[in-house]
Amino acid sequence: QVQLVESGGGVVQPGGSLRLSCATSTSIFSLNRMGWYRQAPGNQRELVAIFTSGGITNYADSVKGRFTISRDDAKNTAYLQMNSLEPEDTAVYYCYALSLRTGGYWGQGTQVTVSS
Repeated sequence: QVQLVESGGGVVQPGGSLRLSCATSTSIFSLNRMGWYRQAPGNQRELVAIFTSGGITNYADSVKGRFTISRDDAKNTAYLQMNSLEPEDTAVYYCYALSLRTGGYWGQGTQVTVSS
């Protein structure tokens, strides 16, 4: 089973920045998808940013130009750099990974709160 360990959530003021990390128990090369979803109270869980093993990335329209997904292959860790945060970004952020061989995996989630 792939283990996903998230960190980096917290409370920031509007306009602030956070960097989320997702450390995996397996090589990122073994994963076909890896990225983040988020879910605010009363909302559906939605895609934030994700990349494939081929390096193609996708972002939600609401975060384009503000969030950047990246990874460190040596550390088996993916990152989400979140800049210019807005109150609407407040949500629980979940790391997600998909292996076409073994299935999909979710992290436990980390709370991001943007408030003045």
